[in-house]
Amino acid sequence: MIEKTLKTTDGKLRIKIPTLLNEVTLGQMMEMQGKPNLNDLEAISVLSGIPIEELQNVRNIDDFAVFEDYILSLSHQIKYLYNSDAIPAKINFYSDKQSTTVDVIRNLSVEPSGAFMAARDIIADEINEHIKQYGEDNWKENFNPSLKACCQVLAHYFFCRVTNKRYNEYEAEEFTNEIKKLRVVEALPISKHFFTCYPSLSKQKTNFWFPFLQFWKKRLGLNRLKSLNI
Repeated sequence: MIEKTLKTTDGKLRIKIPTLLNEVTLGQMMEMQGKPNLNDLEAISVLSGIPIEELQNVRNIDDFAVFEDYILSLSHQIKYLYNSDAIPAKINFYSDKQSTTVDVIRNLSVEPSGAFMAARDIIADEINEHIKQYGEDNWKENFNPSLKACCQVLAHYFFCRVTNKRYNEYEAEEFTNEIKKLRVVEALPISKHFFTCYPSLSKQKTNFWFPFLQFWKKRLGLNRLKSLNI
């Protein structure tokens, strides 16, 4: 972390921002990714948690220069993180002043079935949207899932493991608030694994009920014919 105290129009403001990627949360990266034309002041606001209105009251704009190199360094580090396959063995969740440590199962199997189906749909939508925009040829080579989709997949994956509750789709979606607190160096490699190592999850959703009805109608029709023959 780098910490500096700057003079404002009505006093002083202490600003502290991360200097290393392992100090940045997934939520912070998501917020910055959501602003395509992010300027330095907005980046400092996200990384420090200080509202931009307070930063705008700093007397001298040149005082922010001390943070510029660190912001640039973080932007380069996130590019390398997308290529990392280092999946952590454990993840720590902090909530209500309590810490919960969860083992990350090496095969990353998605369970229970409700969580699997939710993860499958998120991955399918993300990949199909990418193919729709850029084409199907070599789509894996230039595909990077959005951090929002990564967060959603992890929420369904970790919900039951962390809370010890029965799976509930709506509660799992709300669990994204806890996923955003994870360090991005932990969260992104795990979620990337789902998008790149489970190609079957990217298949279009299938409606099993309609084929079943068609099959059942044929069976009923055959039974009627047999009855008439008798």
